[in-house]
Amino acid sequence: MRYALGIEYDGSPFLGWQRHGNGPTVQAAVEAALSFVADQAVEVICAGRTDAGVHAACQVVHFDTDVVRDPRAWVLGTNTRLPGDVRILWCREMHDEFHARYAARARSYRYRILNRSIPPAMQRQFLSWERLTLDADAMHRAAQALVGEHDFSAFRTAQCQAKHPVRNLHSISVRREADQVVADVRANAFLHHMVRNIVGSLVLVGRGTQPEAWPGQLLSGLDRRVAGPTAPAEGLVFIGPAYPAEWNLPAQVTM
Repeated sequence: MRYALGIEYDGSPFLGWQRHGNGPTVQAAVEAALSFVADQAVEVICAGRTDAGVHAACQVVHFDTDVVRDPRAWVLGTNTRLPGDVRILWCREMHDEFHARYAARARSYRYRILNRSIPPAMQRQFLSWERLTLDADAMHRAAQALVGEHDFSAFRTAQCQAKHPVRNLHSISVRREADQVVADVRANAFLHHMVRNIVGSLVLVGRGTQPEAWPGQLLSGLDRRVAGPTAPAEGLVFIGPAYPAEWNLPAQVTM
């Protein structure tokens, strides 16, 4: 039997999603809890890995087991064994052809910057901070040059293990919400640190130290070394993947 789970987590205490044996990870916590409920080893495959300190509103995973449980039992039982930073939101029985990663047609991230003179005390694990006033409209205009299918080498970390740097960025928007600047990014898939590297470059445009044409020039130049810094992990949330309606998943992750 194959099941899909929707998972919400605060990434602050974890060294990323992927299990690696060098410290706490979200994957390891989820697998340990599921294995306890199943009374046998369970491994999960996720829609998209997140880095250390990055959060998720609805990560999607699938796992296979011959243990039959009601979906509600998987949710409630697993949550009793998880740390308070991780929660299973829902569980669905799936056809064996469903794959959390390969069935996803898009993935969305949101990045929040607290833009004021004083750094945050509350909610600081979910916000990055910028002291200088940012021009969110200029950042939005500059970001539109990145929309479409491109080689995103200029926004790819050197440690990225993807087979190629080409991604299709469906949309990107930047807006101001009171004292926060919010960037929403949606693509078919992302390279390692791609969103944080894009935001780091857009911040320089927002400060006025780089022109609005600069992100487009970076994109065509393919050189990560001349782009902006990687934005902090704290401001980034994986909103979740999007799947075709045929999979009958919750609306939160359905196209």
